[in-house]
Order: sequence, then C-alpha cells, then structure tokens
Amino acid sequence: MKKILFVSPYPPDQAPSQRFRYEQYLSQLNEKGFDTVISSFFSQKGYSLYQSGNLLSKIYSVTGGYIRRCLLLFQLSRYEMIFLHREATPAGPPIVEYVMAKVTGKKMIYDFDDSIWLTDNKGEPFLAALLRCRWKVRFICRWSYKVSCGNAYLANYARRFNTRVFVNPTTIDTRDLHKPKATHNHPHGKVVVGWTGSQSTVKYLRSIIPVLQILEVKYPQNEYLIIADKDPALPLKNAVFRPWRKGSEIADLAEMDIGIMPMPDDAWTQGKCGFKALQYMAMEIPAVVSPVGVNKEIVQNGVEGYWCDSFNEWFTHLAELIVNREARTQMGKRGRQKVIRHYSVESNAENFLSLFQ
Repeated sequence: MKKILFVSPYPPDQAPSQRFRYEQYLSQLNEKGFDTVISSFFSQKGYSLYQSGNLLSKIYSVTGGYIRRCLLLFQLSRYEMIFLHREATPAGPPIVEYVMAKVTGKKMIYDFDDSIWLTDNKGEPFLAALLRCRWKVRFICRWSYKVSCGNAYLANYARRFNTRVFVNPTTIDTRDLHKPKATHNHPHGKVVVGWTGSQSTVKYLRSIIPVLQILEVKYPQNEYLIIADKDPALPLKNAVFRPWRKGSEIADLAEMDIGIMPMPDDAWTQGKCGFKALQYMAMEIPAVVSPVGVNKEIVQNGVEGYWCDSFNEWFTHLAELIVNREARTQMGKRGRQKVIRHYSVESNAENFLSLFQ
C-alpha cells in the first residue's frame, strides 16, 4: 500500500483551505488503496493554545510546532509521496521543504490556493515580512514533482518555475455537506443578506458598509448575517453575528437569502479561489460578488448572481434581489447546478486523484 504524507499548517478539520483542498478527498484516496497520514505544524492542543491570544501560549505552541517538524524529518522514509499544503512552517527559510523534496528524493506535490508569495497586509512590519520568507514559494515550486493550484492565475505563477502544474479548484461537498434548505422563508418578509469569512477578509466587507446602511434604512425589516471567527462589530443596526463553528456552519449559511463577496482588484485578490461564492451557490443562495479573478468564472453576471464594481451596482443589484424572491430562487438553483457540474467533490475527484498517479 502506497503511503502518502500530507503536510499542512493546521490540524485536520480546522481550516477551510485544508478541508476543501484535500481533506474531503482522503476517503477516496483510501478507497484507491492509498494509506494517508496527516502531519500538521500545530497539534490540536497547540492550535487551541495559539488561538487563545495569550503570548506565552503562542510561543509554546509555535515552539512545539517546530519540534514536530524536526522530528518529522526523521520519519520521511516511511512515505512514498508527500503532499505539501501551503508551507511546512509559518516562518523561516524552506529548510523542511528542501529536505522533503531534495534530500530524501521523495515525490512532493505542492498545493496552494492563495497568492502566498505576496501579502495583503500593507502595513506589515519589516521584521515580520523578513521572517515570513515568502520568496520560498518559487523555490518550493522548483523542487516539487507537481504543483497543484486553486486557479489559473496561481498556476501561471507556478509555471514560471515548474512545468508540471495543474489547476485543482477548491471544491464543495454538495452530496453530504452543502445541502440547501427546502425554502428560505422568514417572518414578516425579512430578507437575510449574508457574508462569511475571517478577520483577514472582513476589511473587504467594510468597503460596502455605506451601501448596506442605505439598504438598512430602505428595508428596515431585513437582517445582515455575519459568520466569522470574531465579531467585526459593524455599524449596522440589524447586523447579526454568528461565530463560525464547523458543526453549525451549514445551518448558519442556510439562513441567508443573498450572499455577498466584495473584494478589491489587486495582485493578492487575483489569487483568491472564490470559496465564499461557491459556498453560497452550493446552498442555492445567489452570489453578489466583485468581478475579480476567478469570481468572473464562477458567477456569470445575471445568471447565478451579479457582478458589482461600484456603489451604484452594489445598491441596485442587492435592492433588486431583496424585493424579487423569484429572481433569488432561480439564481440560487442555477448556482447550485453550476457548482455540482464544475466545483463539486464528485466533479473534481478524478482531477485530484490524478495528482498521485
């Protein structure tokens, strides 16, 4: 039985990028006769300590992560292939990656779903940027047997350093996980406009707060649902915050009638893989998005949702969907069918499994 080592930053079942990039395919790999083992930088306990916010806890968990990576180097002979998601360590040069790919001679598949050679933190301190060593991405691409990228933009970058580059889109489990509610009925004609994300992307949501404030006045019965890791405390009277939890994620998404995904158009966002839009569409929720990068492929303007590139477009399209339930329903149904055909686990399984051939 061929043993595959999956090397990732976070413990299993914790990070969306891991869950929807490779974790949901592990059972299929096992059915094909592969033995899969996950090695995360953080242990489950270490990750909980790191998220606590306590400085000593963070130092303890990060130190433990580097010890785990050092020990891993002595266990690589057990595996025939290595699947590296994003990076082996959160800081420092790519020493672990070099040993995995070049010293041991293992076939390493390198997977990423963001422009991780860049940063979206324009105010990042010089020392932090120095420690992150983002230049390592190009070297890991060179050393890898294959490179798996979430979209064509990322793949074009990787092809500068490696000829064996494959587009492997982020996918949704439409059979067992993302299943829409039968109806989206709310009392008193309420319509729920929703957004899901994290602290790193909430700044994009803030960019359309003036639009949402005007809509809140025009349609006072409506609700603005925010699903995130931390309450962004938005200046909206009818904002409702739900902390992201894996166990309630689908039920919380199902409360939305309209899903929004605002983003600026820059080198960082060009690398985004449209995950929010895919989640909305899989749940039969029309996606109203900025026409940036892969969003223009995922959402066809006026079919599964709308593109919005200005204040007027955000206001006009959101207002239209708020008052037109039939349009929401039809766009939602078309969106789910598109995800099933092009962005589901079942539609992409053969593409993903081919990485290991």
